[in-house]
Amino acid sequence: MKFTEFGFQSELEEGIAAIGFEDATPIQEKAIPEILLGKDLIASAQTGTGKTAAFLLPIINKMLSTDHNQIKCMVVVPTRELAIQIDQQMEGLSYYASVSSVAVYGGSDGESFTREKKAMEQGADMIICTPGRMISHLNLGYVPLDNLQYLILDEADRMLDMGFSESLNKIFSYLPKKRQGLLFSATMPPKIRALAKTVLNNPVEINIAVSKPAEKIIQAAFVIYEAQKIPLVEYLLTARPFKSVIIFCSTKDSVKQLTRSLQRKKLSVDQIHSDLDQTERENVLTHFKSKKLNVLIATDILSRGVDIEDIDLVINFDVPNEGEDYIHRIGRTARAASKGAAFTFISEKEQGKFARIEELLGKPVQKVSPPENLGDTPAYKPRKNSGGGKKGYKKPFRKKSR
Repeated sequence: MKFTEFGFQSELEEGIAAIGFEDATPIQEKAIPEILLGKDLIASAQTGTGKTAAFLLPIINKMLSTDHNQIKCMVVVPTRELAIQIDQQMEGLSYYASVSSVAVYGGSDGESFTREKKAMEQGADMIICTPGRMISHLNLGYVPLDNLQYLILDEADRMLDMGFSESLNKIFSYLPKKRQGLLFSATMPPKIRALAKTVLNNPVEINIAVSKPAEKIIQAAFVIYEAQKIPLVEYLLTARPFKSVIIFCSTKDSVKQLTRSLQRKKLSVDQIHSDLDQTERENVLTHFKSKKLNVLIATDILSRGVDIEDIDLVINFDVPNEGEDYIHRIGRTARAASKGAAFTFISEKEQGKFARIEELLGKPVQKVSPPENLGDTPAYKPRKNSGGGKKGYKKPFRKKSR
């Protein structure tokens, strides 16, 4: 379906054309008409399916027909990075339209808080916010929400996983009861359906999510000892000329240690984790998106939502705790029409977790032997399958000659 078939107002169509959007994705094709009709909606869609535009476009179109200088829409998201990204996409799509937005997220400086306060007092059309920061503003009593018509929860499952349930309920208590509600989530566990019952009215349900990685992603796993992980990363990053790599670690301490090791090797690498202030994180992300930085090491803060083009390799330095986290991590690569690879390092204590991920995938991930100079490696014998694995594998990863 073409975007020109939705019947958007002309100034919005100009923005869509300027960005280069032509064909709607499945989530956009199903969600946009329902939202334009004013229906509440609960939608399950994987990262990278175009769900941000699926809710921004119809809401922008509806806001064009209403009075301005009033807060009409609130988008609640789990992380600052996602708030910034949605605000940037909002700015692009509404370039020719007379609607405004403000990203409201935690920061260490009073200047950003004052800027957010001023934008909300003056009635920005759309607020894109993280829960904690929004509550800080609401508690001070100056946010005018009487005319709010639309509430959007994006990455709702992630917000609940991060412990924002109480914060969300507090935000809801400030909002008008009569409003259109949209809930987007990568997964649909019972807690999400319970949340939907409290914020949505007879919603239309759309399910695009499939708990499988894109077929274009080349997946491989290295069964190694914990102490071999950093040497293996160093080998992989020097064996082939990867242009853009994300490495996911489960803890910020691992992020810091790996970053120091790779920087000592004079590699183009930097890090993102919760100990950095917002300006530092934004600068690192900007450098990575613009290809001034080749390797980004991060915690799961980047596994969902944040849209970065042309990632050709994702490395899971640690096995994710959940299969869905694995899907989201490796989903950073092979986006749109591109191809990519995802390598996972499996230590002895992580074998059981990875076996559960393979069960979710419905097939084993190819095991690849590391370079010989790393020494002996453990057998792949997850507890649930004591007969699996042996030392050495048929398809070794070899360094290419330059």
